[in-house]
Amino acid sequence: MLSRRVVITGMGVISPFGRGIESLMDGLLKGRSGVVQVPELAAIKGMRTRVAALATGVDPMEIPRKFRRSMSSMSVYATLACQDAARMAGIGEELLGSGRLGVSIGSTTGSPQTMQDFFQDFNKDNSLERMKSTLFFHIMNHSCASNVAQVLGVTGRILAPAAACSTSCQAVGYAAEMIAMGRQELMLCGGADEFHPLTSGTFDIMNAASTSFNDSPTSTPRPFDRDRDGIVCGEGSGMLLLESLDSALLRGADILAEISGFATNSDPASIANPDAAAISACMQLALSDAGVQPDQVDYVNAHATATEQGDIAECEAISRIFGHGAPVSSLKGHLGHAMAASGTLELAACIEMIRQELLIPTLNLDQIDPRCANVTHVQGIMKRPVQTVLKNNFALGGVNSSIILRRYQK
Repeated sequence: MLSRRVVITGMGVISPFGRGIESLMDGLLKGRSGVVQVPELAAIKGMRTRVAALATGVDPMEIPRKFRRSMSSMSVYATLACQDAARMAGIGEELLGSGRLGVSIGSTTGSPQTMQDFFQDFNKDNSLERMKSTLFFHIMNHSCASNVAQVLGVTGRILAPAAACSTSCQAVGYAAEMIAMGRQELMLCGGADEFHPLTSGTFDIMNAASTSFNDSPTSTPRPFDRDRDGIVCGEGSGMLLLESLDSALLRGADILAEISGFATNSDPASIANPDAAAISACMQLALSDAGVQPDQVDYVNAHATATEQGDIAECEAISRIFGHGAPVSSLKGHLGHAMAASGTLELAACIEMIRQELLIPTLNLDQIDPRCANVTHVQGIMKRPVQTVLKNNFALGGVNSSIILRRYQK
């Protein structure tokens, strides 16, 4: 259990529905899809998928050029989302630069678009003569974390977790533990990623990308559905401002929710295939960390990417702990899979579900796969009190992570 209470006082999101938590929730509550057809994918030999969930409502020019020069799209997303989270929390320049606030922000890799642009140019004549001095700042693995710290003037600790789809869930969990240990009072944390064809191509090669709905992009992905056919890759950023309860109360901050438990574990059984036992163990560790019993959980926000193996394994794991007790849904039908950003985009929505006392259904879940019928699926907006939420994220490489969110109580 966290030794000091850790609360959330700010959120910032860049999603396919635009910038801001209001735009995100408007899209989710209206049952919209952020997935679109991407014609450029058709020009790539061997690429079968033609759809993606692309960020909207972003103006990089808001960031001064002296900072923007060292940024790829993912760092732009991360910076704007962090600025919004800090603004919502009432954090000004003095506190940002006080050393009491740190960052824990990750991405799957450095900028793939920058790497492609460089090597396309380099391979023309094996020359570095046209290479820009800012290139490395785009592709270093801690690019988002460092760029955010530079723009916001952060002088505290910097973490840059990299665990693909588990990245931002881990970033939040590690940030919460750092605050609980007294190493920082506040942390900006989350993840960001930019869409690149190679991301979709990776899943396409593994036969895990959605290819059957190229002409009807809003019909995919289909988590838990009998007719699902794989992942739809996306992009964006989700950022949370975490701080100790003492700090939030002293500042008179509006407390959005509390993080009461976190767990992450490794599944060495397979680098590619999820295992229900390891997932179940991770969720149980998070519940134990929070001191929460399964029957106290009001909702499980599933990772559920609409792959057959992933959906079935997660449902089996959830069923082992909750049976048909806690309602379950995935938000990837609305948002696609934003990779390193997915965890905190979904956490932000979970916070709003707690605040608005409702549950958002899984989009495109028309006919539940019988092998996923061992849990209670949310298939329409449910109005009900929500006190405790368990959030899952899992990554290739056998990296599992779970977070427990609770409604703040004095």
